[in-house]
Amino acid sequence: MTDLNGLLPPSNDPTSIFEHFRGSYGSELLTAAVGHFRVFERLAVRSMQFEELRQELAFERRPAIVLLTAMRAMKLLDVDEAGRFLLADLAKEHLVPGGEYFVGDYVGLAAESPGVVEMVARLQANRPAFAEKNDAGAAFIYREGLESAMEQEASARRLTLALAGRAKNVAPVLAERLVLNQGTLLDVGGGTGIYSIACLLRNPLLKAIVFDRREVLKVASEFATQYGVADRLQLIEGDMFADPLPTADAILLSNILHDWDEPECQQLVSKCSASLPPGGRLFVHDVFLNDNLDGPLHIALYSAALFTLTEGRAYSAAEYRHWLSTAGLVPGDVVPTLIHCGLLTAKKP
Repeated sequence: MTDLNGLLPPSNDPTSIFEHFRGSYGSELLTAAVGHFRVFERLAVRSMQFEELRQELAFERRPAIVLLTAMRAMKLLDVDEAGRFLLADLAKEHLVPGGEYFVGDYVGLAAESPGVVEMVARLQANRPAFAEKNDAGAAFIYREGLESAMEQEASARRLTLALAGRAKNVAPVLAERLVLNQGTLLDVGGGTGIYSIACLLRNPLLKAIVFDRREVLKVASEFATQYGVADRLQLIEGDMFADPLPTADAILLSNILHDWDEPECQQLVSKCSASLPPGGRLFVHDVFLNDNLDGPLHIALYSAALFTLTEGRAYSAAEYRHWLSTAGLVPGDVVPTLIHCGLLTAKKP
């Protein structure tokens, strides 16, 4: 295995740790569906199209997808050929009030627990945790006019280093999957720069740019020095939505789009496409739901985590391909990396 100055794939796959860590979201979503929103009781009366069910629950689109995707991933809901949501056999037997084997009241014992109450509030409001403190947006992402944790030195450092824990595991695997030899890679929202650094260590002729907020780039500068790539890694401060993107041959969006809602995802993908030269590539490195939004469960639960902390959720490869194609790019297949992530490459004709 190539020596990457310590930035190597882990000997033990940490994926199961992340699955256990995110497992609580399954309990909260299930209890909310049973004890607050009566999802199974409603669908026992009649099957419904997504829009009809969304309106009956008084949800906006994003929370409806988060909740219903998780219920489908738990094998509690099905969708028929006409696109109507209906109860799976497991839910018919155990989650419809009045049934001989009904366990909904047992699940409902947790309905007023703090985590469930918070999840219910997030689903109803379609706003991430802590948003009310700032009147808009979220504390863990940057948006103009929002007091963001990523703009304060101490909190930005703490959060950036926390995210680096996962990145150090995944980045060496991503670097193996990316086909890069030379030229310049632009890492939009690159944070610690760990993903770019792994690519630089694997490709000696490559240069890279990390484009992010000022306080975050302070951490990236430390890592660039630590791994001996500071001479090939440029750090540029900017707002990826408001400022022009630096010129590059390829662009990486690693775990970025899942922080944003659908309009912002399309906006950012289109902006990246417009800045690429002909033949340039856009790399989307993220988690991917099934195209029919019925799982897998571990991604559905991660989607709930993203929903509560950001303005986004997990998306399917089909959703990503739609944004990429709309932006004039030609998307390929998803190649797995590590900890549920995968790489989707799109090329500009």
